[in-house]
Amino acid sequence: MSERDVILAKLKEIEERENVRIIHAAESGSRAWGFAAPNADYDVRFIYVRPKEYYLRLDKTRDVIEWQLDELFDINGWDIQKALRLLYKSNPALFEWNSSPIVYRTTEEWAAVQKIIDKYFLLKSGLYHYLSTARGNYREYLKTDMVKLKKYLYVIRPILACKWILNRKCPPPVLFADLIDSELEEEMRPVVDYLLEQKINSPEKSLIKRIDKLNNYIDVNIASLKDIVDAMPGETKPDWKTLNELFVKIIS
Repeated sequence: MSERDVILAKLKEIEERENVRIIHAAESGSRAWGFAAPNADYDVRFIYVRPKEYYLRLDKTRDVIEWQLDELFDINGWDIQKALRLLYKSNPALFEWNSSPIVYRTTEEWAAVQKIIDKYFLLKSGLYHYLSTARGNYREYLKTDMVKLKKYLYVIRPILACKWILNRKCPPPVLFADLIDSELEEEMRPVVDYLLEQKINSPEKSLIKRIDKLNNYIDVNIASLKDIVDAMPGETKPDWKTLNELFVKIIS
């Protein structure tokens, strides 16, 4: 049985044991980004719906299902109510799960979400998220002589995502290759291509010698992007009407 078959079986098991309907399930993380190491785990994320009566209760109930976390599978999901509330806040994870190139299951209900999802993408929020991701990984992992190989890609990808957002005013693609083709400067291609080759053919926790040219590139871009984000005005969120109507339709 392939890993995909195992994942599909686990999704079915979740539905049966938790009494839910999974309306979308996709890969997240390095496998979806296109640079998974040979021993990378599977980061499966899903959106689920419970019976309508569940949403009419007065007592608070859990809105996440954390199903499995081990060396091979990381499987968890969000309730549709949680997902739509976070979509209103332009949660970046939802846009990535929606655009993942590796989809395990999807439905007409999720297709209805896809029709309106980009309406809730806030440019400044998206920029702030990806910039914070780049800054955090850079500060914590890439300042020493020997650094974690994958962390370079975990910094370069969000920097390119920020450039995509600024240039195209929409959510960035999930595949790293798409970001490279559209946003990476030509003089940096050999360095990043080298990193990708090493990442795909090396164990997950591999170390390499710090690349000063790449660190300089990161320093310049993080500083530039921070100035841009700080200078941007606040954004007006869309109203709740569309999401409320969609939520009622899905749970009915």
